[in-house]
Amino acid sequence: MARVLPVLTNPDRRLRARSTEVDATTLARLRADGVFDDLIATMRAEDGVGIAAPQVGIGSRVIIVLDGKTPRVFVNPEITSRSLRTAVDTEGCLSVPGVVGLVSRSRAVTLRAQDAQGRPVERKCRDLVARIVQHEIDHLDGILFIDRAIRTAELPPLEENERNAAASKARKSEDVVL
Repeated sequence: MARVLPVLTNPDRRLRARSTEVDATTLARLRADGVFDDLIATMRAEDGVGIAAPQVGIGSRVIIVLDGKTPRVFVNPEITSRSLRTAVDTEGCLSVPGVVGLVSRSRAVTLRAQDAQGRPVERKCRDLVARIVQHEIDHLDGILFIDRAIRTAELPPLEENERNAAASKARKSEDVVL
């Protein structure tokens, strides 16, 4: 059974560390320990569209990206090409609660990684999925969206019922909480 793991929040120093490459032995251990399922459960419980292993204190180069309704596991992900066209959009982050920011990112990227079984994967990602991939890979390098933001703003604290209504509304809109 997948566990919902506690999410680290800024200024936790572990969020600023570069994650280590995942070798075959580590991949087998992560799979056997159910880490990929735990990351997916945590992302879903937090209403996110992506999560990186360092956000839950695991220093391995693993990200989960919500592609439509399907969570995808990427191990040792790297961006091999980026579009020249960029877009500025609002981002938030599970590890930086209560803050949003405008971030410029490439509109399309090519991603090379391994899947959860260690098989090579190469994908062209566009728009929201490209933004999620870039945001999550930044986490693997110790970079938070606030480091790249053109401008940030703090969100006012919400009462519990307002939080539930806002989460429901966010799931229906294109707001991005990574």
